[in-house]
Amino acid sequence: MVTEVIKTNELHKMDPVFGQLSFDNHEQIVFCNDKDTGLKAIIGIHNTVLGPALGGTRMWNYTSEWEALNDVLRLSRGMTYKSAITGLNLGGGKAVLIGDAKTQKTPELMLKFGEFVNSLGGKYITAEDVGMATSDMDLVRTVTPYVTGISESKGGAGNPSPVTAYGVFMGMKAAAKYTFGSDVLEDKVVYVQGIGNVGEALVENLSNEGAKVYISDINQERLEEVRDKYSVEIYGGNNLYAEKMDIYAPCALGATVNDFTINQLNTKIIAGAANNQLAEEQKHGKMLREKGIVYAPDFLINAGGIINVYAELENYDRKEIMRKTENIYNTTLEILKNAEINNITTHQAAFNIAQARIDARKNEK
Repeated sequence: MVTEVIKTNELHKMDPVFGQLSFDNHEQIVFCNDKDTGLKAIIGIHNTVLGPALGGTRMWNYTSEWEALNDVLRLSRGMTYKSAITGLNLGGGKAVLIGDAKTQKTPELMLKFGEFVNSLGGKYITAEDVGMATSDMDLVRTVTPYVTGISESKGGAGNPSPVTAYGVFMGMKAAAKYTFGSDVLEDKVVYVQGIGNVGEALVENLSNEGAKVYISDINQERLEEVRDKYSVEIYGGNNLYAEKMDIYAPCALGATVNDFTINQLNTKIIAGAANNQLAEEQKHGKMLREKGIVYAPDFLINAGGIINVYAELENYDRKEIMRKTENIYNTTLEILKNAEINNITTHQAAFNIAQARIDARKNEK
């Protein structure tokens, strides 16, 4: 067998991890592989200054390992700032499993993943994300204590999706208050892109308030199910971004706010559950500001889920979970006003607060 050898002077050009644009001085990247179960996973630990790195596990059929690496780097970084700005004593981490969750996820694969998580000794604590269910976390819990989001019947806080959606709803109302002078969303036109567990729960909140909701998703069967359940409209056009709306709520994968879409967006507010909505944080944050679109930072308003699972570590009850999640409203309003006063983007305003908390803790140590 002949194996092609990469010359030393060419290796640096590849920059496999440290040279990735999404690499942000991450503390640790763990590649997990198990031939017997087919497990291929990457765990990203971005920062543990405030506490152990907590973040969900996502299973996705990535087109390449580079795409998976980029995703886990961006997601784990986002978790650091999500916990920091929400006032939680947690660091940022994330895990991605490469594969189709519908056809390739097995109990054996999840157990093996749990063993890898356990080998990190608590530096990383996992939870539920895209492609995962509470039952998967229950299974992982049988091989490691370093998992949250387990069933309420087993002493956990349960499915975090409804709480995540409620936090997004609070952030959305705060953005409406800042933009329109009222946080009442009745008759406001809202496009929800991505109708997973969080997207559906957000649709429910919006429908209850009387908003005019349009939904979009790649799964037609899912769209029809949600439409019939909440009496909302399925978007049938071919360019959602150009539609006139009051609020755009991206609730699927990230980077939907980019060079291509910003030039078409016809909305007053962006407030959704997706992580890393800005393809390039600085550049696209400025473009939104110049266009007069109010952006509610994703890592702030989608923090309800981590608040929910954090309860399992700190042993606070449902009432406290909801109180902390409702406070996203106040923090969002504060950040939007702060950005205006300091003539900076809303993303930068939120980032500054989160980074200041991390720096203060680091100096204490």
